[in-house]
Formats: sequence, C-alpha cells, structure tokens
Amino acid sequence: MKWKKWIHKMAKVTFKFDKERDLKNIWKACNSGEIYGSDFKKSISKPIVDLCKDKEYKEVKDKLKTYLKKMHSSKITSEIVKSANNSWKIIEREYFKRMDKIMNHKFPSIRITGYLTMISMCPYNYNRKTPHFFFNIFSSIPFILRTAGHETMHLYFHYFYWENIEKEIGKEKTGDLKEALTVILNQEFKDLWFVYDSGHPNHENLRKFIQEEWKKKKNFNKLLEKCVNYLKNN
Repeated sequence: MKWKKWIHKMAKVTFKFDKERDLKNIWKACNSGEIYGSDFKKSISKPIVDLCKDKEYKEVKDKLKTYLKKMHSSKITSEIVKSANNSWKIIEREYFKRMDKIMNHKFPSIRITGYLTMISMCPYNYNRKTPHFFFNIFSSIPFILRTAGHETMHLYFHYFYWENIEKEIGKEKTGDLKEALTVILNQEFKDLWFVYDSGHPNHENLRKFIQEEWKKKKNFNKLLEKCVNYLKNN
C-alpha cells in the first residue's frame, strides 16, 4: 500500500477581482471620515467623490459602474490579479510558518480572499470562516504582498488575542494596538516583499515602542502585556 506524505494543511490567500465589491468599497470611501488619521477621499478623483458623497449606494451604482467600465474590463486588471496570486504562492508557506511561530498559534486552514480595488482604501473584514481584505490596483507586487501579510496579521490578532485585550483596554485602543503591531513585519518579514510597512500616522509612538520592545525580547505574549500597560497609561 502506498502512503501519501502527510502535509500540514494551512490557510490559503487567494486574490480575486469582484466588480460589485470594488464599487461598494469606493462608495464607502467617498462617504467615510478619517480612519486612523487618513482621509481616503483625498486620493479619489473629484468626479467620483461628487458622484458618491452623501448618496445611497443604489442611487450611484450604475453611474459609478459606467465611470469605471474601462478599468474594470481591462486585461491589465486581470493580469494584476494573476500576478498577485503567482507571487504570493512563492512566499505563502514561509509567511504562515513564521507568523504561526511569532503568534504562538497555528492559523486555521481557511481561505482568505484579497479583493482588488481601484482606490487606496483597503479595509479588511474579520469573519472566522470567510475573511477578506482589499488590495490597491496601483500598488506594485511587493506592496500587494506586504498588504496581504499586513491584513493577515490582523486576522491572527482577531482569532487569538482581540477578545481578551478588548476587555482590558476597550475597543478603540485594541484597534490601535492591532494596527501598530504590524511594525513587526519590518523586522521579521521584509525579506519576503522588500518594502516597508509604514503604518498609520496616529500610531507612530506606539509602533516605536513595539519595535524597541520586540528587539529586546521576541516573545509576543510578553510584548502584548507591555503594550496593554503602555496603552493604559497613554
């Protein structure tokens, strides 16, 4: 009898383009305020903002769809998605291997989807069974890989740490911590995509604190304890 070699099942990141999701993301960005100190409306062309702002999605959907028709139907768009998938496959196993070790947890073998969007606002959706995030069409492949690593790190945090930390410092500060922790990517993962994770302007001090503490001792649980104390006093 021939036995198949056992291979540990791990999560998979798949990149796709969904026109409807892109349209909704653009509409949401046009109607959002500042997020962690960034106003994404400023990076969207004025005609699109004027079309979408202060209107219901169903009112603007068809016009927005027409406005973006050339980009949505371009072969370049599909090639970007294809290139993202091919490039991520090269680093995927190494990424999850390292992140499992850092987080002290093995991420479940689920599918994470990255959806292409035509704007710079790239939110993520935490869902235990079908999580997803957005990536920007104007980003280079290294930046797309970094985005995938950044957003997937958020998912780890939600799965294994968010609930307990939120009880200690509240939702807002837990959100700040989740974002700021991605500074670790610059020390542990930059060789996978070669670009820097700069984070949000509002988290500069917290990211600096995390970076310094991580250099002293690479123990994620201890780091979280120090971060919680830091946030309680700041």
